[in-house]
Amino acid sequence: MLYKNDFDRAKTYWRAFWQKGLIDRPTVCVTAPLNSTRQKKFDYSPRHSYETCMSGQYEANLEAFEEVVASTYYGGEAIPAMEVTLGPDQYAGFLGARILAHGDMSTTWAEAVVDDWSIFEAQIDREPGGYFDSIRRYMTAAAKYAKGKFLIHMLDFHSNMDALSALRGPQNFCLDLYDCPDEVHRALRDVRNTYAEIFDMAYDAGDMANRGSIGWSPTYCGEGRFAVIQCDFICMISPEKAREFVIPAIEEEAAFLDHSVFHLDGKGALAHLDDILAIDNIDVIQWVPGEGQPRTLFWMDLLKRIQKAGKSIWVPDWTADEIRALHKELEPDKVVYSLQAPSQAQAENLLLYLSRNT
Repeated sequence: MLYKNDFDRAKTYWRAFWQKGLIDRPTVCVTAPLNSTRQKKFDYSPRHSYETCMSGQYEANLEAFEEVVASTYYGGEAIPAMEVTLGPDQYAGFLGARILAHGDMSTTWAEAVVDDWSIFEAQIDREPGGYFDSIRRYMTAAAKYAKGKFLIHMLDFHSNMDALSALRGPQNFCLDLYDCPDEVHRALRDVRNTYAEIFDMAYDAGDMANRGSIGWSPTYCGEGRFAVIQCDFICMISPEKAREFVIPAIEEEAAFLDHSVFHLDGKGALAHLDDILAIDNIDVIQWVPGEGQPRTLFWMDLLKRIQKAGKSIWVPDWTADEIRALHKELEPDKVVYSLQAPSQAQAENLLLYLSRNT
């Protein structure tokens, strides 16, 4: 790979990680400004990606991203990859929601369109120029441009109950779980039935069978199907309701994939942790404490609990100094650190330190 000249070595480390093996240090994805190069700027916002996707004018954006990649050092197991997205509610958009981008907001969101579940049918809108068709075209063009230079992300799905919540609106949807649970179950079953087709569209458009797959998490899977699984809606419901509606959908997605990361977001999600840890096919947990909460380094008991359950953890918010100070607290074969270092030399020093002290 042009901008990752040790890609083959990194593949070996990633293969060992998925097998819960250890070569000489924990898995580390560290980036930094490339030596003697001023790192370029890029608009990573969902809104910018959405506008690029829907306009069909890809070239300038792809060239701008390549400039960023060319000015970045990808150390350890970090791999250059570009996200193509319509925003967090894109899955709902594929099923008929209207995606909105207003004012100066950097993100997009879905306009709720479901008033009555009894007349809703979860079907992928495949019309030319629609969201599904547009993102397929953009991912295909991006993969063609990126060949031999960088990868294209697997989609950020927000499938299952997140998609239904976006289609209905979170407040109304919470009430629906009690007012019309049978209709919600039917709608959820229909949404779950769309997952394989949407995944395969992105997998094929990004040429991931040949190049491997990576998500907005830095975890690279060279063989097989990989994605980040999540359900942010889970924070709004009890463990009993989650076991009824959410957990079976998560189990199904994890079983469909060869490897996966579960994004556990916010203190409200901790009530469901034991149920998530019990899902055999989830490999990695990313714990995000949420706004106003202490950073993950203050949740060491929780991180150890996750590892003790046999899962790996993705730690994206520690500095190099914090990794040096705390890495021996965690099992080295079941952790991924991701960070940006101020310089290439500091990134290289961290990798050397871990190799010598693991």
